[in-house]
Amino acid sequence: MQKNNTVYPNLKQIEQLVWRQLQETFSEVMKTLLEDMDKQIAEERNKKRYRLLDKRTTTIISLFGEIKVKRNYYRDREKGEYVYLLDRFLEFEGTGSFSPLIEEAALELAITGPSYRKAERTLETLLGYRVISHEAIRQHLLQIESIPKERQPVNYPVLFVEVDGLYVKRQGKGKRGKEEKIAAVHQGWEINGKRVSLKDKRHFIHRGNQPFWEAFEDFLIENFEYDPTVHKLVINGDGAGWITACRDHFKGRAFFSIDRFHVARDIRSLFRKHPRYRQMQKALASYDSQKLLTELNSAVGTLETEDQEERLDQLIRQLEKYPEALGDYRKWLQEQGIDTKGMRPMGSAEGTMSVFAKRLKNGRSWVEKGVSAMITRLVAFLDNLALKTLFGKVERWTETKGEKNPPKHYVEKVTSTVGEATRDNLLYLKGKANTPIYKALKALTGF
Repeated sequence: MQKNNTVYPNLKQIEQLVWRQLQETFSEVMKTLLEDMDKQIAEERNKKRYRLLDKRTTTIISLFGEIKVKRNYYRDREKGEYVYLLDRFLEFEGTGSFSPLIEEAALELAITGPSYRKAERTLETLLGYRVISHEAIRQHLLQIESIPKERQPVNYPVLFVEVDGLYVKRQGKGKRGKEEKIAAVHQGWEINGKRVSLKDKRHFIHRGNQPFWEAFEDFLIENFEYDPTVHKLVINGDGAGWITACRDHFKGRAFFSIDRFHVARDIRSLFRKHPRYRQMQKALASYDSQKLLTELNSAVGTLETEDQEERLDQLIRQLEKYPEALGDYRKWLQEQGIDTKGMRPMGSAEGTMSVFAKRLKNGRSWVEKGVSAMITRLVAFLDNLALKTLFGKVERWTETKGEKNPPKHYVEKVTSTVGEATRDNLLYLKGKANTPIYKALKALTGF
């Protein structure tokens, strides 16, 4: 009868208990490791240069809570400075109290989520305590700079470019919005089952007064092993003047392809119920520019309103400027002696813009510095670039292939320290052995 009256904790209670205990254990392990490291640094330092003065306490806000660490304070006789050698070895000198992982997690949530406040609340929900304010996240983001990668090899004689503009509002009375000019460069397509991804995709954001395509070609030279005398470009975009200017800049080195998504959208909005709509769709799908223009011209005077007729006239005049842009770029590459096997239709510009629009638009308005910092971080996130932040160099902390592992002896040190910190420190295990919570946590001893 007594057995049946036993009260067991529910899953939430066990999870909360274990989580809090893990936080305490994490803090103890980190404190032990850092103070042991500081002790070793003190023993191995150049004693003639660094005079030990005293110990001082710092508080680090980590993913698992506050860590209070006592570390040695020195005077650098050579430079006349006062330093914490531990902070210098940790690349954490003068950076404040937030750990690099807190900064990285907060920045990534701010970039991929809807707002700074949402990033603050998400961290608080996940970790169980208020970690970092939305204003602190914003200030950290304003300080970042992306760190360029080494120049990437160009594996084929052609690079593919998707380009479009994104109108972003600006804050302030009388301030007009501005179009952000964005290009995505890739080296072809990779098929994995039903998924298709773009190879070696990089993003270019136009800044400064240099003409867009001049600045873009400088970007190619700086970031790729790009040779203007060897490599061809296939450029996909809408009919905006700054985009079609690529035809004059690159001449015979590039093929301009009018974005088929925009053309199909314009035709659909005008001719959805028109008897010639199906024929127009077929002409566009078969890359037959002459037939498409013939169909569009034959429809003049058959639309219901003057506004529709005006829009049709504008579409025809735009497409007649560069009818070759409605053709198949692969034929042009074949004429250049380039194998087009595995090449697919262009048209990912809209998808690229949606990634930026999700964070930059939706009713938001920005100061210039803020939108510049956000775009820089978005590009770094998408291109997997390291960042220079308030805490130094920050990279994604999730493991990736080729990531440099910590020294083996330090991995062993962490393992042994975790074991020592967790052994015999669960208070519930010191109580009665027949309680449900004791049984639930017994397996954690000696972890």
